[in-house]
Amino acid sequence: MQQRLPSLLDPPIAFAHRGARAHAPENTIESFSLALRLGATGLESDVWLTADGVAVLDHDGVVKSRLRSRPIADINRADLPAHIPSLAELIDACGTGYHLSLDVKNEAAGPTVIATVREAGADLLPRLWLCQTTWQSLVPLRRLSDDVKLVESTRLARFKEGPERRAATLASEGIDCINLHHTDWTGGLVALFHRFERYTLSWDLQHLDLLRTAFRMGIDGVFSDWTDRMMDAYVGEIGGGWLA
Repeated sequence: MQQRLPSLLDPPIAFAHRGARAHAPENTIESFSLALRLGATGLESDVWLTADGVAVLDHDGVVKSRLRSRPIADINRADLPAHIPSLAELIDACGTGYHLSLDVKNEAAGPTVIATVREAGADLLPRLWLCQTTWQSLVPLRRLSDDVKLVESTRLARFKEGPERRAATLASEGIDCINLHHTDWTGGLVALFHRFERYTLSWDLQHLDLLRTAFRMGIDGVFSDWTDRMMDAYVGEIGGGWLA
C-alpha cells in the first residue's frame, strides 16, 4: 500500500459538500447537522447576500417559483423560503466546532461573512475558509482578518505562469490555500504547494478510491457529497484517534 505523504494539517479536513447532500436536502440545517453527526470535520456551502445585507447559504443564489426566478440579492431575508438558512442560523444550530468552507459568490459578501462569524461565533474564524475563483479578489479580505483562511478555487490549466510561480504569488499575497479539482492533483503538486506552506484542498471526490488517493498524497482537505464514504476513507487512511 502506498505510504501516506504528510499534510500540513494534521488531521486533514473532511468537508461535507453542501452538507450531507447525498443523504438530506442540500444546504439546509438538517443536511449540515446530519453531516456533523456522520463525522464530517468540515461543512461547505455557497454564501450570498440578501437585499437587506444578510449572509445566507444556497447553491444557485436564485429562488425559483412556478412563474419566475428571482436572485437572492433582490429579496429580503424575511421573504426567502424557510429552508434557506442564514450563516448566523447555521452557527446557532451547529455551533463552531468544525471547519467551514464558503464559496463567496460576490465580493461584497466577504466582509459580511467575516463580520457575521465574528459576532455569532468568533472562535470559528481560524477555521473559516473563504473561497473565490481568483486570488486577486481575496486580497482585500486579508486586511479584515489575520485568522480567516483565504482560498483560491481554480483549475491547474489556468496557471498561465506555472504552479511554482502561482504558489509563490499566493504566499507573497497572504492567500493561504489552493483548491483544485481532484483530477488536477498529484503527490508532487501537493508537495510543491506545501513547500511554500500553502494548504491544498481537493473537490468533487465522490468515490472511496478517489478519497483514499487524495488522503495518501497529503491533501489537507477534501470535499464530498457522500459523507459516509468520505468518513470511511478518512478513518481508513488517517485513523480514528482524531474522533476521541
